[in-house]
Amino acid sequence: MTSGPFEIPQEVRDSAAKGVDDAKKAFDQFLEATNKAVSTGEGTSQAAAQSAAEMGRQTLSFVEENITASLSLAQRMVQARTVEEITALQQEYLRHQATAMAQQGQALGRAASKMAKDATESK
Repeated sequence: MTSGPFEIPQEVRDSAAKGVDDAKKAFDQFLEATNKAVSTGEGTSQAAAQSAAEMGRQTLSFVEENITASLSLAQRMVQARTVEEITALQQEYLRHQATAMAQQGQALGRAASKMAKDATESK
């Protein structure tokens, strides 16, 4: 006896979609406030090294990319009609994020090395 794919009810998908939209709006507000705070901090702290400020901006950019990818996954998942589709979306997301995290880690490693070099040279 074979069974067909499990159908996710439209009401559940609609409710999940609203939750994802609300989370995206909250994240956008958080990101705007964080960018303002970083800009204010950079403007008032002349003693901060340029490489440290760049690393902060790069880190914030990576956080934004990763959360955006997560929210995109959530939006795609609430549109999925079967558990199989959700599983495929998750696998695709995990592959993409593994690559992104490796690249981000390398970029932050380079930025940290530059920051350490700049700090050493300025003494």
